[in-house]
Amino acid sequence: MKISKYVQQIAPSATLAITAKANQLKAQGIDVVGFGAGEPDFDTPDNIKDAAKRALDEGFTKYTPTSGTPELRQAICDKFKTDNGVEYAPDQILVSCGAKHSIYNAVQTLVDPGDEVIFQAPYWVSYPEFVKAAGGTPVVVKAGVDQEYRMTADQVRAAITDRTVLCILNSPSNPTGAVYSREELLAIMEVLAERNIAVISDEIYEKILYDGRQHVCVPALKPEYKDMTILVNGVSKTYAMTGWRIGYLAGPKNAVAAMGRLQDHSTSNPTSISQKATLAALRGDQSSVAKMVAAFDERRKWLVKALNDIPGVRCPMPAGAFYVFPDVSGLYGKQLRGGKTANSSFDLSDYLLENARVAVVPGGAFGDDRCVRLSYATSLEAIKKGVERIAEAVA
Repeated sequence: MKISKYVQQIAPSATLAITAKANQLKAQGIDVVGFGAGEPDFDTPDNIKDAAKRALDEGFTKYTPTSGTPELRQAICDKFKTDNGVEYAPDQILVSCGAKHSIYNAVQTLVDPGDEVIFQAPYWVSYPEFVKAAGGTPVVVKAGVDQEYRMTADQVRAAITDRTVLCILNSPSNPTGAVYSREELLAIMEVLAERNIAVISDEIYEKILYDGRQHVCVPALKPEYKDMTILVNGVSKTYAMTGWRIGYLAGPKNAVAAMGRLQDHSTSNPTSISQKATLAALRGDQSSVAKMVAAFDERRKWLVKALNDIPGVRCPMPAGAFYVFPDVSGLYGKQLRGGKTANSSFDLSDYLLENARVAVVPGGAFGDDRCVRLSYATSLEAIKKGVERIAEAVA
């Protein structure tokens, strides 16, 4: 059967692949420490689950408007105004099946074949695949460990051509946990505004910040930036609701309406029950978020120190999200257990899974082959066991 040329270009998700492989080993009774999954290990708060149960009991199980219920879209508007200082109307909101779906809708709507889309490496694995699926060309700006994983305005300016139509920003970042300052984002947005280049600002990790940092919302920086930005967020990370599949975006009315038409013919509405749960998440008690972030913070500090104690590993301290992205290139070419060597992040990830029973994600999948990604959205006990195994395996 013929497969379209666009779909043939799409690479498998490395994060999903490594998690699936680790789960296969676990199913065989093998003790594997998994650092792969990008989801909180906490349960969804009770008030959110209770709202879903009420929705079931009340028969709220039918179609809703494609873009989300009016009540939920209003709650999202209220959230943006209160938390981020930017005002939207409900017809500027689109609720989708996860923030991944929101970004996919946005890219498909804004990018034509041959258009160029700028984003930095390390990047979230799906960004280049979304662009390729729209027939666009990914333009990757390298921002490695020496830049603390943040691209500069000058780099963005140098990457722009006459075919550039879009730039994707992500702060706090997956996979690095890097957080852009207000000044850095203002400088980048000034460059993009000069050329009237649209922006997708992926802010799904906005609530997971450390050391007193405050989130900087891109469309709230200047009034004119609101009209050039698609703001993406969701409930997966903040409220431990990854499986509920609710993300949302806000932007100019005409663009959001176009994305809604695309969603009309793909998924229709996101799950009705999950929308009721999301309403409870946004309007309910927020204390669970602070408790979760405090636990992540403890793990973050322990993990970074322990990784930096391993010769050949260099791990900067992430400022947000729940990932570390250590540079492990100091281990490449060296003899490891069993006489093996690793010459890439893929080699090292395979070696650690097979020989240490530790699952990490190769940094090459995120655009930086010198690194690997570890999620600390798992227990401190598991983190300590996993790092001990890594240290022994590469000694």
